[in-house]
Amino acid sequence: MDLIADSLLLAATLGAALYCYVLAARLRRFTTLETGMGGAIAVLSAQVDEMTRALEKAQGIAGHSERRLAELTERAEALSSRLELMVASLHDLPDEAPPPAAADEARRLRFIRRRSPREPLEAAE
Repeated sequence: MDLIADSLLLAATLGAALYCYVLAARLRRFTTLETGMGGAIAVLSAQVDEMTRALEKAQGIAGHSERRLAELTERAEALSSRLELMVASLHDLPDEAPPPAAADEARRLRFIRRRSPREPLEAAE
């Protein structure tokens, strides 16, 4: 009976050793950097780092654009208030001046012909 128990224990030990050997080989293939999942993980890790840098750069640019847009908005609001004041002041002006034709009728131009001093005057003979 001891012989059967020892042989079963030896068989179980050899089976466990074989199982560990197969798992080690699979793990070795899995972590190989050139062809296995290790390579894929390394590539993905590099891509994540690159995307993180691109995201940080985009956030910096967006922050700058946001500040610039806020400045322009404040400037536009100030200019719009000035424009509203100008339009309001236009309402205080008189409606219209009299048309220029009416002013011309009251004042006529007169043309006077004068003789030049060089022309000889005719004397009565």
